[in-house]
Amino acid sequence: MPEQLLTALKQIFGYSSWRDGQAEIIAAALAGRDCFVLLPTGGGKSLCYQLPALQLPKVTVVVSPLMSLMKDQVDTLQANGIAAAYVNSSLSREAVLEVLNQLRYDELKLLYVAPERLLQPQFIERLQEVGVSLFAIDEAHCVSQWGHDFRPDYMALAQLRQHFPGVPVMALTATADPATQQDIVQQLALQQPFIHRGSFDRPNIRYTVQEKFRPLEQLLAYLKQQENHSGIIYCSSRRKVDELTAQLQEKGFKAAAYHAGHDATHRQQVQDAFKRDDLALIVATVAFGMGVDKPNIRFVVHFELPRTIEAYYQETGRAGRDGVAAEALLLFDPADIGRMKRWLQTEENNLRAEVTWQRFLSMAAFAEAQTCRRLVLLNYFGEARQQPCGNCDICLNPPQRFDGTELAQKALSCVYRVNQNFGLHHVIEVLRGSQSQKVLDLGHDKLSTWGLGKELSHDYWLSIFRQLIHHGLLQQDISHHSVLRLLPVARPILRGEQRLQLAVPRLQSAPKMASSKLAVQHYDRVLFARLRALRKAIAERDDVPPFVVFSDATLIDMCQKLPTDQPTMLSVSGVGQTKLSRYGDDFMTEICRYLDEDVPAGGKLA
Repeated sequence: MPEQLLTALKQIFGYSSWRDGQAEIIAAALAGRDCFVLLPTGGGKSLCYQLPALQLPKVTVVVSPLMSLMKDQVDTLQANGIAAAYVNSSLSREAVLEVLNQLRYDELKLLYVAPERLLQPQFIERLQEVGVSLFAIDEAHCVSQWGHDFRPDYMALAQLRQHFPGVPVMALTATADPATQQDIVQQLALQQPFIHRGSFDRPNIRYTVQEKFRPLEQLLAYLKQQENHSGIIYCSSRRKVDELTAQLQEKGFKAAAYHAGHDATHRQQVQDAFKRDDLALIVATVAFGMGVDKPNIRFVVHFELPRTIEAYYQETGRAGRDGVAAEALLLFDPADIGRMKRWLQTEENNLRAEVTWQRFLSMAAFAEAQTCRRLVLLNYFGEARQQPCGNCDICLNPPQRFDGTELAQKALSCVYRVNQNFGLHHVIEVLRGSQSQKVLDLGHDKLSTWGLGKELSHDYWLSIFRQLIHHGLLQQDISHHSVLRLLPVARPILRGEQRLQLAVPRLQSAPKMASSKLAVQHYDRVLFARLRALRKAIAERDDVPPFVVFSDATLIDMCQKLPTDQPTMLSVSGVGQTKLSRYGDDFMTEICRYLDEDVPAGGKLA
């Protein structure tokens, strides 16, 4: 059986080896066991039920939360020659009847449905008539009240046990802390399940946090480095999404907004354009993303601090699902912490507010960390690691330290001189010797601390003050307009009894970092661009997203192996028999044509 499965893996899906845990999970599913699968986004979860579905006698029913995700997965399966379909509200009545007929005559191996549809009595009766071999519950964290994306409809899935007592259930998720994992097993009534907890690590993603100074300038500088790659920019509000999209469009970027305030037609048009590589940038609220099965997203930017590490992890995980190098940039303003606290004060459920606050503090601690970002993430999810990753901003560009005692004394003294009644920016204005009308009207130009820090920029001082807050020397009183208050531990610093080490402020918009420990992928960029253009043309001809034809990782492998015959093309990762017959000749012809040409500048050498 293992040999047979490996053959199917290569011939149908085009892969020569298993990813972490796949072989064991598939074996357990074929043995009729319930399974709990925790694998990172891009870790190969879908294959864990798709391959068994081809070996099992009856249909495998996949519960999926979003319509667009169903369509993408079904398109990809059909491109591999697999009989798959979906049923959701986007289909006409005639199209639904066609799918149900296929189901009735055993013509489907995989059927994707939403939980609401699955639990309708008539639908359950129909499935009982035809028989089900396996239920796969995707995005299973939606079943748990402890999960970050709880959906009440998912809780009702426990009813499957009553209607299909002998049918195994596989629960799959990429994002679940230990409490959520345990709750998933209980809520779905999994019976002595085979449990696989894979690593949360996504080593191809580079995590970077930049302190916010001039966020739009920082973002523009970053985007100019991205060479028109696909990316998502997350904002916390619809207003910010619309505002930022307009600013990016004014600067010439092909960007579109996506949030729940837009009608369904607009959202679908934006998502389709993004999936088809007609649009490079999506600016979105968290309403966008879970249903996006686009593997070649090269970067994700968080323009504001996410509310939980779970949300941050899942959203950054939409980058680099093809295993190719990707980036996650977070722009962090410590003031976000105060804004979150004020928002939670309106929450009537105290227990929920407390849990939300603690999770948010974990996210803030990640942003403020001076240790390896990946270690913070992995240890949060209970995956004990001590070795730094070598592929985050802290590892690649460690913070530089200096004796900041004198600067701290100036800053703390200025807070004292303004009677602890003003916020960050006004205190900085006084330190820098501003002659603004407000400073003059208050007489703060007469203070002994006025102009003491005029040689340093506003942004530099802003970083110093934020560090003093982090060190517990100052507090922003959110109940009184975020004015700065001195804390008792500031006294030894003010008196010169204690020295203070601070980090050198990082004010550059987009720092160039050293190369990571990851092996650099060497391939011909010119050929890659040509194969990418060919992929786009074929995708438009077949009316599918480009990644359904081949992923970026497959195109890179082609650039490295330069296949000009069928056996070599079959050795390329992601090329199976069906895709070889459909697309192989076109890509081999393009590669032969390229190899016969003169060497272009920058080609055949990278």
